[in-house]
Amino acid sequence: MSAGAAPSGRLALSNYDLETLSVNTIRTLCMDAIQAADSGHPGTPMGIAPVAYTLWQRFLRFDPADPIWPNRDRFVLSEGHASALLWSLLHLTGVQAVDPDYEVLGRPAVTLDDLRTFRQLGSHCPGHPEYRWTSGVETTTGPLGQGVATSVGMAIAGQWLAARYNRDDFTAFDFDVYAMAGDGCMMEGVSSEAASVAAHQRLSNLCWIYDSNRVTIEGHTDIAFTEDVAARFIGYGWNVTTVADANDLDAVARALHTFKSESERPTLIVVHSHIGYGSPVEDTPKAHGAPFGVEGVKSTKRFLGMPENKDFFVPDGVYEHFAAGVGARGREARTSWEARFEAYRTTHPDLADELERIQRRDLPEGWESALPTFPADPKGIASRDSSGRVLNALAQAVPWVLGGSADLSPSTKTNLTFSGAGDFQADDRSGRNLHFGIREHAATAITNGMALTKLRSYWSGFLIFSDYARGAIRLSALMEIPVVHIFTHDSIGVGEDGPTHQPVEQLASLRAMPGLLVFRPADANEVVETWRVVTALRHEPAVLVLSRQALPTLDRSEMGAASGVARGAYVLVDAADGKPDVILLATGSEVQLALAARDELASEGLTARVVSMPCWELFDRQPKEYRDSVIPPGVRARVAIEQAATLGWDRYVGDGGAVVGMHTFGASAPLKMLLTKFGFTPEKVTQVARECVAAGREQA
Repeated sequence: MSAGAAPSGRLALSNYDLETLSVNTIRTLCMDAIQAADSGHPGTPMGIAPVAYTLWQRFLRFDPADPIWPNRDRFVLSEGHASALLWSLLHLTGVQAVDPDYEVLGRPAVTLDDLRTFRQLGSHCPGHPEYRWTSGVETTTGPLGQGVATSVGMAIAGQWLAARYNRDDFTAFDFDVYAMAGDGCMMEGVSSEAASVAAHQRLSNLCWIYDSNRVTIEGHTDIAFTEDVAARFIGYGWNVTTVADANDLDAVARALHTFKSESERPTLIVVHSHIGYGSPVEDTPKAHGAPFGVEGVKSTKRFLGMPENKDFFVPDGVYEHFAAGVGARGREARTSWEARFEAYRTTHPDLADELERIQRRDLPEGWESALPTFPADPKGIASRDSSGRVLNALAQAVPWVLGGSADLSPSTKTNLTFSGAGDFQADDRSGRNLHFGIREHAATAITNGMALTKLRSYWSGFLIFSDYARGAIRLSALMEIPVVHIFTHDSIGVGEDGPTHQPVEQLASLRAMPGLLVFRPADANEVVETWRVVTALRHEPAVLVLSRQALPTLDRSEMGAASGVARGAYVLVDAADGKPDVILLATGSEVQLALAARDELASEGLTARVVSMPCWELFDRQPKEYRDSVIPPGVRARVAIEQAATLGWDRYVGDGGAVVGMHTFGASAPLKMLLTKFGFTPEKVTQVARECVAAGREQA
């Protein structure tokens, strides 16, 4: 059947008539919301509404009464500018709101009033889908390509969960992941990276629906995009099928049945739609990013057979129709699953306990006892190596920790090497090491998807390549999900690789990101404490910035305890009377440099306090009393030392201090020569500290 114009009658509607009426209700709600906001993107919802309707009403295994049921199918609107489509679906299907503690609240996630206040401050219908803001949103989308890439992580998580927890007497996990994408998503590079991974992994539980309406902001896509997308995906190894007309609900259903019957490959459904369907600007760029206008909305409603003078109108029978479709199907699937889970809990209590902890983002009892400690050692160990040891111990204590690297695990030391860890591949879904290939952006987005499915996921690469992953790192912070981003080769300490591989501005860039904890530990025991903090996080992502070169393991019997990491910064060593002449602030490998400079200053009769600052963000959250106890306002002579851009350090050193840092890109040379060239020597730090003390005394 076709979901074009609505039936003229309103009495004794057949199921087919109700389907057309429901599709057109979705369309008119979208138009009305966008018109009321005088802002938004109406064209895409108008064109693709029949496909979204068919998926939700006939196929999606999702219970609106419990939108966080673990084995629900996932729906990702990757073309996030079409958010009005999702808000209309969440409203019409009666999706219930869930609080941050994962409790269903017994009220709608999206009301008609929310739709009326689309894109307004405080509305549950923002301009793009936002995870943790509106229940029923599986991931934050907006930057095109991110949604489809994230969906690959969800599909991977589904396969891993099934391998670990399914038993002959109970299928705990067999959910599918659907992502709706547009032309822009297909142009973005991250979608290509992710599609390649999905094909290699043969993720048959993944279906991308490509809404090909052939229009972007600048014009028709043929001004920049003329490739054969279907052929490209066939080349990747996907199952590809096409729907010639988005309004043909039966053709859409046949394509979705094709996906459901595919057991070896991910599926791409190419749907040809008409942007702004039924409107005066159908099939033109004008339909993309602006309201149709009052008269345009009325004209479109007339075309659809809907009352032109009624706004936010839901005809009789539409709510009930959705309740009898997706609502009833989802409720039956969920209640059946829950009933069988009770029996599973009896026969497999340990696995059931793990599943419940995963859903609450809780950890196993006693997990911290697995964390090692490192003895003092002047030769020390690179923080990437100590992190690898901690990660392996932690992953054995928390069985749902898994991740990998962008082809760099031998260098980032993130490979899980204990017995049974294994590699996640198409022929072994139980493996806990993922191989993302040289695809930093997709690796990050996929790891986000795994975290959204409640696994404790991590990925790794070199710090310099965080630039390639930044878009997805930002989304992990925006979504408040506990992804661990592990970066090694943290400074000019990579030496001969030269400036292309020597990070300078990356630390400042990552620290500028709201909601992201950035750690640069100074020795092996700070690494342990970093992992202790990070593992316990439930709603924050973290970045670990680790060294390639060995860092001495500090003697904690003579210095501050590494547990100070939890407060972001702490006093490592102090003046005997607690009244230093100068404060030396440092992170990572430069803490050792600060300690060496302290000794030189002592030989000159100047006392120094050394402060290790592994995490600025945690330090800034501490009470003022604590911050002042670490960096006393009365000591104005302060020197910060870090092999990175100096941006941001001024708020710690103040106007009486200085920063020894990087002001240019690096150079290709052995490490010792680089340290001398760029001033990272005890002599240079001592000189700067001496000058700060002298300047302060002159001003006094």
